[in-house]
Amino acid sequence: QVQLVESGGGLVQAGGSLRLSCAASGRTFSNYVMGWFRQAPGKEREFVAAVNWSAGSTYYADSVKGRFTIARDNAKNTAYLQMNTLKPEDTAVYYCAAHNRGPYYRSKSTYDYWGQGTQVTVSS
Repeated sequence: QVQLVESGGGLVQAGGSLRLSCAASGRTFSNYVMGWFRQAPGKEREFVAAVNWSAGSTYYADSVKGRFTIARDNAKNTAYLQMNTLKPEDTAVYYCAAHNRGPYYRSKSTYDYWGQGTQVTVSS
């Protein structure tokens, strides 16, 4: 089992920045693909970003590419999502997720472990 706890959400004005953190405990963190997803009211949960076990490869949704950066620190068992130039349409609950099923990154059905989510609200 892997336990994931997100932090760092909040209210920010458009154009601002936030940094989300995801602290992991349980199994060996470095064995897992880490992903971030988000869910806005009335919408499906969607892929935002993912990073492979070594942090050598990162993947992004087109809507956040160039604005968001995913990273991980295996020594600290923590993944991060740096969000810059935030837009009102980025408003959502952001979830951290993990799996060790191989090099799959974008499908939420691949992920076995999920955090409780952290709210990000971007005002215009």
